[in-house]
Amino acid sequence: MHEVDYVSGKTRIYGIVGHPIEQVRSPEMFTASFKSRKADAILLPFHVLPVDFDRVVPSLMLMPNLDGLIFTIPFKQQAMALADVIGPNAKIVGAINALARQSGGGWKGEIFDGLGCVEGFRKSGHSFAGKRVMLIGAGGAGSAIGVAIAHEGPASMRVFDPDSGRAEDLMRKINQVDPAIAVVYEEPNCDGIDILLNASPVGMLDDARMPISIERFDPKLIVFDAIVKPEMTPLLQLAAQSGCAFIQGRQMMYGQISKMTDYFGV
Repeated sequence: MHEVDYVSGKTRIYGIVGHPIEQVRSPEMFTASFKSRKADAILLPFHVLPVDFDRVVPSLMLMPNLDGLIFTIPFKQQAMALADVIGPNAKIVGAINALARQSGGGWKGEIFDGLGCVEGFRKSGHSFAGKRVMLIGAGGAGSAIGVAIAHEGPASMRVFDPDSGRAEDLMRKINQVDPAIAVVYEEPNCDGIDILLNASPVGMLDDARMPISIERFDPKLIVFDAIVKPEMTPLLQLAAQSGCAFIQGRQMMYGQISKMTDYFGV
């Protein structure tokens, strides 16, 4: 074989920017989505070091055949400055994970992490309405997830992040969406909660740590981990061993893909 049939000089390019980048599954998933829509497009992983972000990414955006970028850890907040137009969810969250070239010129940015999480729960038959939630991680993904969940009417939300100021900022955003939600800052624990969510990087790749110190979960607990790789993180392995219902990061990713592909105009 001397050539392949999925890329050529006419192929439109999209990229995912992150550090690290080995854990992402977006290249496989988004490229499959593009092909299912008969689009001549491909998504590539771009490993950018934090010290190089402000120099490298604006330069990438100058390429005429680059139509969109996805941002993962640790760039979702920093990427806000690249957008000429900011979407409504991103304005509350203060971060984006998608940047799309506009047909009339310029770039628009929005965040889809939270939508993907809520959609993953919905497709698994679970709702946040009236539930007591513990959210670990208030960074780009955690903030988006917290804001999206706030729209679903939970009874209460506990938020933890090693950066207490970042957690408090997310708490304000949650009450900006719904002042009736009881929101507190609390160390990770499972006492009196219905849903546990990890939106921190703890457990990613070869990290064998747990984001919460516990030996076994109540089987009635619903557990979610935003990490895509590995698919079964230490947290989800314990959830499975405890007999809990659980939602994987891959399911959140599936929830985002269709909406983000629409956003890219593919």
